[in-house]
Amino acid sequence: MGALSHIRVLDLSRILAGPWASQILGDLGAEVIKIENPEGGDDTRHWGPPYMTDARGRDTDESAYFMCANRNKRSVCVDMKTARGQARLRELAADCDVLIENFKVGGAARYGLDYASLAAINPRLVYCSITGFGQNGPLASRPGYDFLVQAMGGLMSVTGAPDGEPGAGPQKVGVALTDIMTGLYAVIGIQAALAERERSGLGQQVDLALLDVTAATLANQATNFLVGGLNPTRLGNAHPNIVPYQSFVARDGHLIVAVGNDGQFRRYCEVIGAPELAADTRFVSNRERVKNRDALVPLLQAKMLERDKDEWIALLEAAGVPAGPINSVAEVFAEPQIQARKMQVTVPHPLNPGLQLVGNPIKLSRTPVEYRSAPPLLGEHSE
Repeated sequence: MGALSHIRVLDLSRILAGPWASQILGDLGAEVIKIENPEGGDDTRHWGPPYMTDARGRDTDESAYFMCANRNKRSVCVDMKTARGQARLRELAADCDVLIENFKVGGAARYGLDYASLAAINPRLVYCSITGFGQNGPLASRPGYDFLVQAMGGLMSVTGAPDGEPGAGPQKVGVALTDIMTGLYAVIGIQAALAERERSGLGQQVDLALLDVTAATLANQATNFLVGGLNPTRLGNAHPNIVPYQSFVARDGHLIVAVGNDGQFRRYCEVIGAPELAADTRFVSNRERVKNRDALVPLLQAKMLERDKDEWIALLEAAGVPAGPINSVAEVFAEPQIQARKMQVTVPHPLNPGLQLVGNPIKLSRTPVEYRSAPPLLGEHSE
């Protein structure tokens, strides 16, 4: 029995943030009923190539993108534009613990599927609304997309090479991180509401906005501004508050060095053959190194060109200085640690019994995550 095997979820969301949340709930044992439009289903079903191949290696119509966020769900096709479809969804909501939706503000009310309408039928319902900008405020009616909100929420302003360097300019993160983080916060909010329901007997609405989540997850960069008055800028692979904590170019490629304290810095300088740098008053503490990064980093970079990256990683690890390679995705899944942690799993699919998916990182000792079913075919469970 999964940790949430007593919970039933009605998932009216599509694309990524909502489906990411419902997949996590499903992994933790919840029954998830994914409602899809009979005419094509979730948009991400068509976001390819690549597509999943069948047992003979032939492309199917199941996109890899859809596979990333929809396991452990039942797909039910309902046309919510019809009175019959709306009635069927209200019947389902009456018997569910959680509903997740990502309509534009006011969109669910057109179908009688808004929180007020469904709470009247099922007062215990935890109703999670995911939008670009939230249920109130001057931008509430605007649609929100991950890329747009990465820009508006400040994330792109601190991502990318600094001005004056090759390739300078703001960059989006290489995955839809705003959507994913919103999905994670949605799970936290849903579980908090479920826990409170044990006391009150009542559900409530959970209001998640991509813009809010992006601002919140600026973390130290946001507080650098709010507390320290520093408006952060792009630093490439460097860190705004720690030096050296960045990538370096070795003789044969790039590696990461992540010096977290002054002791590690002294050991780092010894390994690279420059112990005098650790005694230099400009670099003796992290506070001074941050102030004088422009003087320090070129000196370190010159030393890093003297050896290959694997040599440096071995020497630095032996000295207790955090360092590592910059892996490709293929190298990540070849990594023995990833394999030992079961982060690549086989989830048999009706069209491919050997379907490989990314595992769930939550490790529970008594009620572990389960991979009960592959991402469903469109309408596979309607009957």
